[in-house]
Amino acid sequence: MRWKLDRQLRALLIGLAVTCLLGFGFKQHCMPGGWTDSEQYITGCYSDAVPFWGARHVDKGRIPYLQTPIEYPVLTGAAIWVEGAATRLIFGRYANDAKFLGVVTAVNIALAFVVLGMFWRAGMDRKRLWWWAAAPPLVLYVGHNWDMIAVTLAVWAMLLARENRLVRAAAAAGLGVAAKLFPVVMLPLIGLSALFERGKSWSLRIRRAAWVTLAAIGAWAAVNLPIALIAPDNWSEFYLFSQSRSGTTAGSWDVLGNMGWLPLSIEEKNLYAALAFVIGGAAILALGWRRHHSRLWVLSTPLLAWFMLTNKVYSPQFDLWLWPLLVMTAPRLWPVALFAVTGTIAYFAEFWFFAGVDGAWPAANTTDIAWAAIARAMVMLWIITDCVRREPPAWVGRWPASR
Repeated sequence: MRWKLDRQLRALLIGLAVTCLLGFGFKQHCMPGGWTDSEQYITGCYSDAVPFWGARHVDKGRIPYLQTPIEYPVLTGAAIWVEGAATRLIFGRYANDAKFLGVVTAVNIALAFVVLGMFWRAGMDRKRLWWWAAAPPLVLYVGHNWDMIAVTLAVWAMLLARENRLVRAAAAAGLGVAAKLFPVVMLPLIGLSALFERGKSWSLRIRRAAWVTLAAIGAWAAVNLPIALIAPDNWSEFYLFSQSRSGTTAGSWDVLGNMGWLPLSIEEKNLYAALAFVIGGAAILALGWRRHHSRLWVLSTPLLAWFMLTNKVYSPQFDLWLWPLLVMTAPRLWPVALFAVTGTIAYFAEFWFFAGVDGAWPAANTTDIAWAAIARAMVMLWIITDCVRREPPAWVGRWPASR
């Protein structure tokens, strides 16, 4: 039996290695000689790491927030600085944007293996393990930017919540928020799990909910507070940038505007996005409460999907946020496959739009992006409904893991 399990794990590790190597090649193939003739858009090999090398002074070793502003939360900014330092240390005078991209991708690949290890330890079904090991979003995004840090922390928080380690789950999600905003959607669910835990007195529930709240705030503050005190203007760059940016062409509000259905100002987008998320999130919680009361953490998946749909920004790599949560909790996997297909179409539609702006071909327009985004949104709404109304996969209820 042990030999059989080891063989299964080895196969998964090899499969994930192949997927990640495809992702590495996908971003690196157009790096020799630098990006030319809009190939970063035509072939989809664009990565944030490449412009960051020079534009955010990673090549000069400047410390984010203290010496240069950066539009990422503090934990991600720290990772960028460390990866830049590693690139300069390893490659010396040969260090450049291509080498930096390689280091960034290597770290993200390591995190992808960490996620697989967590899934394996948690006793996830073999089929679902393969949905992570062969994940299409990993090919597209493992070298795209630094969101794998928050993805890994979000998965850790979900699995801790599954074990009813709610204080630790809140701390993990708080650290995730210090890397990227999206794990914040998990925190209300973790807090409510503590406050409404059956079989406990109200005094114990309130005390545990308070510890959950303190753990989330404390984890986030431990990372953010020193920088916020030392360099408040640069620290706030991420939050000000998020508030002031107009949106993205694949975001729901821009899709509505570009189709001529609901043109909005930035202030209106901010307001309507917040209202839509709160109202829809409350509906997801209310409709899912009876079925999922004992495992509210599974509602993180539909809540995150709704956050992505209502937010004014929908960057392509956001699909990577949702994918591991779908692998964990989606009741059915074939709608998840449709999410991968529509997400890939939206990815190339968006980058071919930038190619068209540069006068290159293939070119897409805002209508092409809108229809791709609408197709993806319909699949996401279907998945949200599934996650709220149906039972989660069987492995969710199996703890401790038995293999």
